[in-house]
Amino acid sequence: MTRIDGQRAATITARPTGDNTGAVSADLTSKLDALKLPAGATAEIGGVSSDQDDAFKNLALAMLAAIAIVFMLLVATFRSLVQPLILLVSIPFAATGAIGLLVATGTPMGVPAMIGMLMLIGIVVTNAIVLIDLINQYRGQGYGVVEAVVEGGRHRLRPILMTALATIFALLPMALGVTGEGGFIAQPLAVVVIGGLITSTALTLLLVPTLYAVVELRKERRTKKKAAKREPKPEVLEPAGV
Repeated sequence: MTRIDGQRAATITARPTGDNTGAVSADLTSKLDALKLPAGATAEIGGVSSDQDDAFKNLALAMLAAIAIVFMLLVATFRSLVQPLILLVSIPFAATGAIGLLVATGTPMGVPAMIGMLMLIGIVVTNAIVLIDLINQYRGQGYGVVEAVVEGGRHRLRPILMTALATIFALLPMALGVTGEGGFIAQPLAVVVIGGLITSTALTLLLVPTLYAVVELRKERRTKKKAAKREPKPEVLEPAGV
């Protein structure tokens, strides 16, 4: 029995038998909530569980900062606000694939998995940047929107697939847990990156060009309407009287 800030306190320590610290913390929280503590008594979870919660918060802030930095760089590169937003659409879909593969493989969502999510922000946007940049080059050469999207997708299909497959196969040993004692750190990270790459690659090849075409076609229509309004209407000359 000790005292913390003048209040009597008791510390109970235990070591979990598994690697899923989040599940252990959730189980402890539910059991603590079910306890009927006397008036004035409180209970809280500390140790590794508390450190993990703090790490989650810090990594979440880091992910938001990374998205903001990537967005600013894309705006400076493409000199547009709409195209960077189209590229950033791949991030939520990558997160969906990562979480889905974590659930499918039964891998716990811990700090290594969050680090993998942070890595995905930069990885999944790369292929989309290469594709949109080539499409913009074709637009600059005089291609129409649909033609530029088709040509850009045709020329970037093989490089994007090869890059994604190379990364996925390189991470397979880590995802399968053949890295030895460090597998509890490497495996969740690899699973997250693989799942995110699978969904983001499909998104890059299908949804991103579609959104680009929709946005640019609407922009062209608006430009044509404005140009039509600005053009002076021809004057109709009445025949002179006899």
